[in-house]
Amino acid sequence: MNDQSPERAAYTVVGAGAIGGTLAHALSRRGHPVTVIDTDRAHVDAIRAHGLVVARGDKRTSVPVRAATPEEYDAGPLDRVLLAVKAQATRSAVEWIAPRLAPDGYVVSVQNGFNEGLIASLVGPERTVAAFVNIFADVVEPGVVQDGGAGALVIGEWGAPVSDRVRDLVADLQSWGPARADDNVEGHLWAKAGFGAMLAATALTDAPMADLIDRHRPSMAGLAEEIFAVAERRGVTLEAFDAFDPEPFRHGAVPAARDTAFDRLTAWLRTQTKDRSGIWRDLAVRHRPVEVTTHYADVITQAAGEGLPTIRLRAVLDGLRELECAPHTMSEARLDALDRLVQQPGHPQLPARSQAAAVQRWLDDHREEMVTDLAAYTAQGSSSDDLDALTDCLAWLRDWLDRRLGTPEDEEILPRADAGDILVRRYPVRGATTADSRAATLVGHYDTVWPTGTLDTWPFRRKDDHITGPGVFDMKAGLVQAVWAMRALDELGLPRPACTLVLNGDEETGSHASHEAVVEAAAGSRLAMVFEAAADGSIKTARKGVGLFTLTVTGTEAHAGLDPTAGASAVDELAQQILHVNRLRDHEAGTSVNVGVIEGGTRSNVTAGRARAHLDIRVASDAERQRITRALAGLRPADTRTRLEVTGDWNRPVFERSAQVAEFADLASACAELLGFGLSEASVGGASDGNFLAAAGIPVLDGIGAVGSGAHARSENTSVSGMVERAALAATVLVALAGR
Repeated sequence: MNDQSPERAAYTVVGAGAIGGTLAHALSRRGHPVTVIDTDRAHVDAIRAHGLVVARGDKRTSVPVRAATPEEYDAGPLDRVLLAVKAQATRSAVEWIAPRLAPDGYVVSVQNGFNEGLIASLVGPERTVAAFVNIFADVVEPGVVQDGGAGALVIGEWGAPVSDRVRDLVADLQSWGPARADDNVEGHLWAKAGFGAMLAATALTDAPMADLIDRHRPSMAGLAEEIFAVAERRGVTLEAFDAFDPEPFRHGAVPAARDTAFDRLTAWLRTQTKDRSGIWRDLAVRHRPVEVTTHYADVITQAAGEGLPTIRLRAVLDGLRELECAPHTMSEARLDALDRLVQQPGHPQLPARSQAAAVQRWLDDHREEMVTDLAAYTAQGSSSDDLDALTDCLAWLRDWLDRRLGTPEDEEILPRADAGDILVRRYPVRGATTADSRAATLVGHYDTVWPTGTLDTWPFRRKDDHITGPGVFDMKAGLVQAVWAMRALDELGLPRPACTLVLNGDEETGSHASHEAVVEAAAGSRLAMVFEAAADGSIKTARKGVGLFTLTVTGTEAHAGLDPTAGASAVDELAQQILHVNRLRDHEAGTSVNVGVIEGGTRSNVTAGRARAHLDIRVASDAERQRITRALAGLRPADTRTRLEVTGDWNRPVFERSAQVAEFADLASACAELLGFGLSEASVGGASDGNFLAAAGIPVLDGIGAVGSGAHARSENTSVSGMVERAALAATVLVALAGR
């Protein structure tokens, strides 16, 4: 029976999962009164019924602890609290603890990640104790924790020397294993962040951690290197723990020393009974969101503030977010792609925060001029089917571009007989430090869906921050933003790469006359920025391919009343074919099939000799495009007296989120953080010239244009503040491309 004598300190463990359950079990075995608080009702009930169980191999040991859900807890004040919830639950857990915490009580963050700052903000720094934990354990069933082997446990004050309470706490926690006190817990946490990123990457596929780290050393080293660069900039002294030495994973480390460190680390991991990470278990077994994306949010923010890239880390976190929705897509190919990303030279260097702030201030100071330009541009009618209006609009644009950006290094006007001409302007590099001399291509269109004469009844209007008018959202504001982004950099003397500006005049009707020229102008670009409107503020990193087809049925006419069996109805056959075609839909795969228009027959008393259906088909992958193509080619009539014909083609190829696209999306997100706002991604069903560029292998950032809504509707709108924000974003991305 456990010794529950009064001299034993009482503990409350909030979060009785892998870490919390392991420590609670050890403290109870030493004779400390322990209460565990957990939101999992089944876990709490099992602990009440059978005690808290720790399994080591085939042996299970149970200890009695008090267990309750947060709603049930009704005991007195909390003195010593070990906080072991998932990082994303920290705020809600501490908000529950704070009103119950005794005046001299404290909270110890025995969690993964950097949580002490948040805890201190809620209960006070004097009641916050820092900890570094490297415990290998898992909850394998309600009430049962599988011990995966001993690791490190370091306790210290948050921003102060080791105290008596820390020494007492360490003495108690040595009931579990090698706990110790240290005044540099922060150095341990940053070292664990580098190691933890490796473990997080292994969750992208289903295989032992040690094997994956061994096979993908470039990715693993690159991840740690990114994180340790941030720690170094913050002046943190990294601390070694267990078999992990952070020094060989810093930038510039000797390759032989790094290989030795990998050998030691993977050999140690192979001695652990737990061969897959808790992150993998959350995805593959528990099917729940992972906490690692919360762990690294502060790291990414701090990196952005220091102008340091986190391209690899963001790629891993993006992959884990995808797996939260589709764990069955775990694959080592994800790590292969990460290896290739690491091996690419010349990653963009984030601008300094001061540079981003300077761009933002300058553009904000010139917001009224941007609005004036948008008003003048909107006043230029540019309907896709009015060639005279398109010619006049392009002439206005050329004059405006000269006034805003000066004479280009080179200009081409590519005439089109039945569509608006294409304008290609090239501007030279300015102050770039990167060895990558490829240009950035800025892509847009100047045609709109609005018929000539729309301006007579619906002119440009502005009320405070709100702007409406034909084409302001799709996509005249986007072009104004692109031009002012370049102008801001030139006026401030900030670096930018060579820029190629490409404008076409038939995007709204499918870019039939321009898409080949747009791709040719952008060929070899480092990045194509498509200034189409944003999707609720998000950039667009995937677009569906679009197929426009016509299914025509030819039958045999006859008198429907006098001789109803003589004819072969094209309408009847078309109806059956429509049902068949609709079965090609696969919403999970992102494939939609819409029969938008049907027509057929001549009179109600005549068996229809001809009928047709117009199809709009959208696919999210090239594999689906091929499936649909084969299916349409394989259509056969149910009534053999009729004949089928499918005409049309794929109007836009699929724009898939490739590794290159993901890399530049991460770059744009980091630039947005520098500017003080968040930037999300979206996959959309609509198409743009970005589809053609992505299919040609050119990295694309799409939807980087206007923020607003109402494309192709009388509600079309954008905002002044959105124009400033997105112009600053484009400018900051260009600065990043100019540095290495």
